[in-house]
Amino acid sequence: MHTDLSPHLHTSHCNELIEALKRCHEDHKLAKFVGYCNSFDSAVVKCLKQERIARSAANRAKAREKQAELKRKLQEEEA
Repeated sequence: MHTDLSPHLHTSHCNELIEALKRCHEDHKLAKFVGYCNSFDSAVVKCLKQERIARSAANRAKAREKQAELKRKLQEEEA
């Protein structure tokens, strides 16, 4: 099961892979059950994981900036 595959949530590269997976599922309605589309699925999973890792790194950096800002404000108030 994948996360939400809405186009506005992903990069253009991942959107291309998602569309390829969807086309494979539409074109091979029975073969998809025996792993015909697994290579597309693996590519989508890998791309989504890279996006998640990048998003997490950006969130951590933003949190560190906010913590540093708060710490600086608290030190100014104490002085």
